Amino acid sequence: MDASRSDVLILGGGVVGLSCALYLLQGGASVRVLEQGTPGCGSSHGNCGTITPSHAAPLAMPGMLGVALRSVLRADAPLYLNPRFDGPRLRWLLGFARHCNWRDFEHAAQARSAILQRSRHLIGEWVANEKLDCEFVESGVMYVYRQPGPMNADEHHHVQVLERLGIPVQRLRGDEVEAMEPALKPGVKGGLFHPGDARLRPDRYVAELARLVRERGGVIETGASIERFETASNRITGVGTSRGDFAGERVLLALGAWSPLLGKKLGLRLPMQPGKGYSLTYTRPVHAPRHALVLRDVSVCVTTWESGFRLGSTMEFSGYAEGLNRTRIDALRRGAALGLREPEGPQLQEEWWGWRPMSVDELPIIGPSTRWSNLHLATAHGMLGVSMSAATGELVAAQLTGATPAFDPTPYAPARFGL
Repeated sequence: MDASRSDVLILGGGVVGLSCALYLLQGGASVRVLEQGTPGCGSSHGNCGTITPSHAAPLAMPGMLGVALRSVLRADAPLYLNPRFDGPRLRWLLGFARHCNWRDFEHAAQARSAILQRSRHLIGEWVANEKLDCEFVESGVMYVYRQPGPMNADEHHHVQVLERLGIPVQRLRGDEVEAMEPALKPGVKGGLFHPGDARLRPDRYVAELARLVRERGGVIETGASIERFETASNRITGVGTSRGDFAGERVLLALGAWSPLLGKKLGLRLPMQPGKGYSLTYTRPVHAPRHALVLRDVSVCVTTWESGFRLGSTMEFSGYAEGLNRTRIDALRRGAALGLREPEGPQLQEEWWGWRPMSVDELPIIGPSTRWSNLHLATAHGMLGVSMSAATGELVAAQLTGATPAFDPTPYAPARFGL
């Protein structure tokens, strides 16, 4: 038997790739994961770790394109579009604009809700049954408002969408929010509480998934940068990496924001762009929030764990430009300072940036390729990779083993883009 050959060869060792590996191992498949760095070193590492069915609504809606274009003038805007010309990004933006209508919004919201709610249930089960050490807390996520404009807009739209989807949300007065969250500065106008949401420490969660994959017989090749594909007819017969050559009966592309770059080598044009996010991680402050928070007026996410405290969010479309943008980091600090009594912990542990894999229709791309007979895709989860990870793994395993999926896979199919 060829030791470098597996039933399923998984390209990408982030939270999605590892979740797929675990479900496939559970189904009896042999699995090898190829990861260019270490497990979870990309967006799986530095995000805010919230598990959010409440984020079912997509960004794309009427008027959003105008918001994006106006952001060109503000380098510290929560949603920032770099004005530098970039052909692929322009094509993506035009495609995104086509989805800024209420019909596509409703379709995306329903499909996102299905996978988010399923994944929320599975992650809770997984953490409990496997006793995963990842600081998982089921305490909900609070949206906090200091200005009436954003609060009124969300009460009119966000709440109605969640109620239609059956996702619980509670309207709160300012004094009720301040009573629940003493870490907030006074002056809160109101809040929306999402009791079904949860939080965890994402780097620890991914480390636990990697541990389980190895314990159950899966192999994770670290430092394995993918260099080439070997193909014959309409099959992928081998994958050449910096660590050697590997093969699988099935190949699963779960490369997150790198998916379009590697997809090109297979003649696939994935309609995705990297949306750069930032976070600041501190040791835990004395006045740490009890809940995960979204400071809506300034678009800053705040997550507290026993082991630390993180500020995150922002969305920057600058292509594959690497590195920290100090303007964006400073905006996070300023936003937190407007809302929190203690906006930073005693010690700054990490300034982080990472690329989120944003699809043009804000739905993940999950399912069999129409171009390659043994290729499957699990990518384009946007800002919701951790939130959607478990249900993605369950769906991929069902599709590859012929089992009945727990929810309709049609909205996520690569075929919608001819992939």
